[in-house]
Amino acid sequence: MIEDGGKETAMKVSLSVGNYAVRPFYMEGLGYHVYCAEELCYCLKENAFLLDADLMNDKLLGWLGQDCGLGELADELSVMVHKKGSLSAFVIRILEYVGFYDLETMREVEQTLKRGAGLSMLEKRKLRIDQLLDLRKFAAAQAEYDGLLRLWEETSSQGGAAGADLKARLLHNKGVALAGLMRYGQAARAFYQAYETDGSLESLRCYLAAKRMELEDKEYVAFAAGLPEYTETALQLEKDVELLNRRWTREADYQRLSVRQKFLHEDERGYEEENVHLMKSLKDAYRSMSA
Repeated sequence: MIEDGGKETAMKVSLSVGNYAVRPFYMEGLGYHVYCAEELCYCLKENAFLLDADLMNDKLLGWLGQDCGLGELADELSVMVHKKGSLSAFVIRILEYVGFYDLETMREVEQTLKRGAGLSMLEKRKLRIDQLLDLRKFAAAQAEYDGLLRLWEETSSQGGAAGADLKARLLHNKGVALAGLMRYGQAARAFYQAYETDGSLESLRCYLAAKRMELEDKEYVAFAAGLPEYTETALQLEKDVELLNRRWTREADYQRLSVRQKFLHEDERGYEEENVHLMKSLKDAYRSMSA
């Protein structure tokens, strides 16, 4: 406790575990050098999607025991390594021993490791990029999907078992990211490439939806008319759009805009000022989303 003007204030103090190594440990596959147990824990947590059983090796045990002075931990982990224990148990024991993260965070890491068990490195990297998509970091996600698609092509050309289904999922999610950035033409191309790869009806539907957003109404009608083989999907899309429009009229934002439309006839200057503030907030939100 620390006294502050007669009041006692509780403070959480984190103590370093072990030594700060002179010789860093290089984490293969991640490209990081770590100098202490806390840095190791940070890399394990932040890159949980990318970890595999190669992490469980005598080189790491030797570094922990000799360079970090954590012989007790190294001995515990040695049993897991030589009895071929699970990766999740191995990583969680390190996190528990060092105490760098709370219980909830360690549970999240454990679930991440279990979900990634048996997945290829490409699939694990996709899961990590998918997190960016879930966080609406569309620009970063799109760039990462492009990089992973290039890696997929390299792996495939070298005879690796990359899997066409993985390529299709990468292309589809790239389309989602581009649509989030309102680059509907590019999104449509990505969705169509995904559809060509695995024939997914969801990718076809998203392709048509992106074209609908890209084109003017008359242009889209002409476009859809030229694709009779997709008529059923296009008709279902129109039903979905109609349903979304009806739902939109019940949203708070729609009600607010309706009120503002009436406000236009009563106070034109105030309406314009309100527009400026609204546009600024929308631009700020878009910049944050695209960062």
